[in-house]
Amino acid sequence: MISAVQENTEVQGLTAQTEINPVKSGEAGARSSEQFNGVKQEHTLFAEQIYKIGNFPITNSVLNTWLAVLAVVIFGLYFRRRIKLIPSGVQNFIEAGLEMLFEVFDSVTGSRAKTLKFFPFVFSFFVFILINNWLGLLPGIGSIGQVISEHGEKLFIPFFRGGTADLNTTLALAVIGVVASHIFGVMTIGVWNYLNKFINLEALLEIPGKIFKDPTVLIVNPIKVFVGLLEIISEFAKIASLSFRLFGNIFAGEVLIASMAAIMAFGLPIPFMFLEIMVGAIQALIFAMLILTYLTMMATVEEH
Repeated sequence: MISAVQENTEVQGLTAQTEINPVKSGEAGARSSEQFNGVKQEHTLFAEQIYKIGNFPITNSVLNTWLAVLAVVIFGLYFRRRIKLIPSGVQNFIEAGLEMLFEVFDSVTGSRAKTLKFFPFVFSFFVFILINNWLGLLPGIGSIGQVISEHGEKLFIPFFRGGTADLNTTLALAVIGVVASHIFGVMTIGVWNYLNKFINLEALLEIPGKIFKDPTVLIVNPIKVFVGLLEIISEFAKIASLSFRLFGNIFAGEVLIASMAAIMAFGLPIPFMFLEIMVGAIQALIFAMLILTYLTMMATVEEH
């Protein structure tokens, strides 16, 4: 039960005015319809606002994302100072892991040169998403917050919420990844080859020169143009699939653990938390590998 809520929210003569009190919840979360001593705790599809900087709202998922960035910076500075020419200890383990990732990336890109080119960008996605996924499982994330009185109801709003459990975060990551693949494509294969992936002008220009030697170009080349136009639609589908896949898996895990905690706070959520650790790692790897696939596809000239 939410013991701290009992101490901070028993207010006599509660009015319609919004009241905010610091509170610590004893459970990671509850189902959307769960109430504890008149305080409702919901898992919403949107991130809740904590405060504002000017007109810019700061939500609990943004705060959690800042924590993830801070963790990346701290670990990066720490390991940068400890890198040695002759590895030992933890550095051996990290280098072995990176070599395994290089081999996996090579299987997608087809060459070590492309792997080394794309690796810093793609690996940044992997680390950032992985930390965000796992931060949502830590004690205090989703369980420490404030109680507000709104529309005659008391609502518990956590200070922190898993960053990737917010569709805004996953959508932003997907847009960055897909847009970056187009930028890499233009830089690698040139503007003309890039445009012909979508608006196949080359196929149309081939028709007059080949129509007498190969009349099938009247059928095949217009199909190529139509397929290119479908590729434009597929780029938007990439953004949707990347964002909803990551958001759906992480949000579902958050709700699952909260539901188990509502049934029995001690012991029951633990197996599901281990499951979410695996899901968080797998989803981070899937997202990174898909971005790598898109980068490789856009940086490859199509053969006709």
